[in-house]
Amino acid sequence: MKTLLRLLLKTQYQQNRCGQAQTEKGMTLVELLVGAIMAFLIITPMLAFVVDMLNTDRREQVKSNTEQDIQAAVDFIAQDLSQAIYIYDSDGIKAIKTQLPDATVNTRIPILVFWKRQQIKNAVPVNSSIKPNQCETTANAGKCNDTYVLSLVAYYQFKDNDSTWCQPSGNPCPTRIARYTIRDGVRNPYATDPTNPYYNVTDTNPDTQQPDPAFNRKFGLTEPTKDVTDATQLGNAKSGAKKPEVLVNYIDHNTPVQTLSFTECQTALGNPTDPKNSTKKIDEGTLKVTDPATNSFYACVDTDKNIARVTIRGNSLRRLQNSNVPSSTENSAFFPTASVQVQGLGARGK
Repeated sequence: MKTLLRLLLKTQYQQNRCGQAQTEKGMTLVELLVGAIMAFLIITPMLAFVVDMLNTDRREQVKSNTEQDIQAAVDFIAQDLSQAIYIYDSDGIKAIKTQLPDATVNTRIPILVFWKRQQIKNAVPVNSSIKPNQCETTANAGKCNDTYVLSLVAYYQFKDNDSTWCQPSGNPCPTRIARYTIRDGVRNPYATDPTNPYYNVTDTNPDTQQPDPAFNRKFGLTEPTKDVTDATQLGNAKSGAKKPEVLVNYIDHNTPVQTLSFTECQTALGNPTDPKNSTKKIDEGTLKVTDPATNSFYACVDTDKNIARVTIRGNSLRRLQNSNVPSSTENSAFFPTASVQVQGLGARGK
């Protein structure tokens, strides 16, 4: 009996195993299709969300970079201006326009022009037996003094379509700010020839002692609009006049849509009056130096008080695309603006 029961159970168990093996099967094509559709419906919104998040992050990063660039440019100009001796207002720049670099190039507009005292370190030996190019040697350590030279500095707004600066998408190019400098050389206090007050070239380090070719030795701050530069030398390849240094790119190139204030500079500078007539306010057109087509880089200048207020407006949209969108209240975050007001510490005759 036990043997028979054991045989029946064994037979039934084997039949069940065979039946299970025969009923096993995989996914049908319909099931695969339904699964693919469900995955698509779930993943597609997630991909769109990720892409949108990446684009938002990129736009925010570009805005941040533009803000940092504009602020760095303003800080650099402020430090430069702090050494100013004489700052030209709008009337002053018009009076010396033909004596400035690129005077005939309409796409290069001088906005901030001033004279400053530029420090040259370790440049003048304490006695005539030491040459300026020997000041850096160990034997002459501490035997040379710092000195100052007169320098003309000009900040321009460039509006050309140079492909180097038109990235990423070509024209129209953003505008950029470039800096020119033309300086006097270090004069030799031991010189005996009044017609040659500078050290010999062979006794100096390159570009540290001799004046720039365009520097006009006839210039005097008592007549700041005369003999400003040697115009015949402005095109000299060795002159700094033909080597502008780009300070910052992606300055707004669009015509502003905001209503411009016609008293902005007067208000910012405390309503300055004519030094010859204390009852007459100086005109806004005299105080403000700008390109009215963009008004994205401009200076408010009170020449008599040696004060300048500089404003720069960037365009972060242009870093992303070929954008002609002008600045407005709705998109102002993409057009960061920075300003600084500086009074030159130098003074004429000092």
